[in-house]
Amino acid sequence: MLLYIVLAILLFGLLLVAHETGHFLAAKSVGIRVNEFSIFLGPAIWQRTKGETTYSLRCIPFGAYCAMEGENGDSDDPRSFTAAKPLHRLLVLIAGSAANFLLGFLILVLLYSFQAGIATPRISGFYEGSTVPQETGLQIGDTLHSIDGERVYLYNDVAILLSRNPTGVYDLTVRRDGALVALDDVPLTLREYTVNGETVTKYGVVFSVDKTTAPRVIAAAWHNALDFARLVRLSLQDLIHGLVGVGDLSGPIGIVSAMAQSGTAAKTTSGGVMNVAYFASFLAVNLAVMNMLPLPALDGGRVFFLLVTWAAETVLRRKIDPKYESFIHAAGLLLLLAFLAFITLKDILRLIG
Repeated sequence: MLLYIVLAILLFGLLLVAHETGHFLAAKSVGIRVNEFSIFLGPAIWQRTKGETTYSLRCIPFGAYCAMEGENGDSDDPRSFTAAKPLHRLLVLIAGSAANFLLGFLILVLLYSFQAGIATPRISGFYEGSTVPQETGLQIGDTLHSIDGERVYLYNDVAILLSRNPTGVYDLTVRRDGALVALDDVPLTLREYTVNGETVTKYGVVFSVDKTTAPRVIAAAWHNALDFARLVRLSLQDLIHGLVGVGDLSGPIGIVSAMAQSGTAAKTTSGGVMNVAYFASFLAVNLAVMNMLPLPALDGGRVFFLLVTWAAETVLRRKIDPKYESFIHAAGLLLLLAFLAFITLKDILRLIG
């Protein structure tokens, strides 16, 4: 368990470092002055200044930050963040999330590379005794393209999307002989089948497994990353509709705990490490998407204000004082920190309980 806890902490910290590294590289590439780039937080245990930037290693092994000149709108430096072109500021703001998404994708590429085969949503057969072909019109060779309007990226999507519709009747789109074919009001139910002397509960459909090749690894990793991004949207929909509550959310402590538990659930140490890494890839994409939501204190909120102020200044031909945006982001940051403290306390109480 300790191994997986340490690995989870390291990977979670890597996600935060990657995010700030994305901001740092983007700022440097467009000529914005970076005063300090620090790995970890707290008092510095090592510092070195190279050119205009101080590079630091700090004592609290968590997080990182990239301190750009005028990031808070209080600098007259012509190379400050606020003095940069809107397009350059936009690039810097989205670079953090882009780095997280890229990291999640690369982890998935590595994980898929170790697999002997890659499961696909292409039908290769049906379980003995299954009436699915007669009842649904599904055929061997069909590839599930969408279920109830949601794209099927991966084999794992099939069970997830089917479980979200409690009626047991679905609108499917399959790719058949190179063309998309719509199958409406298709009944699919979980039933028990006997496979190699064991009883399993399945929908009666057998899916194919492709041999692992470099193009398939890249395609599977890309589709998996897109699937992770889609899961964020589905989770937010469930939160809005009341299907999940605030009590189901987790902070850093809960996330690390869940990552470690995914490792202990594996039968082997190597499998546990891969489970933790897979969880980290999901978290990386999750952070990339969540951070781009148009909310104050998040990069997405700053992008939103950037676009609004740019449009207003273009129309009104007068510069809007950046202090108003700073006030809004400061208030949003306080609310975010308060919410994070609440979630963290809940995680601690859950672990104690």
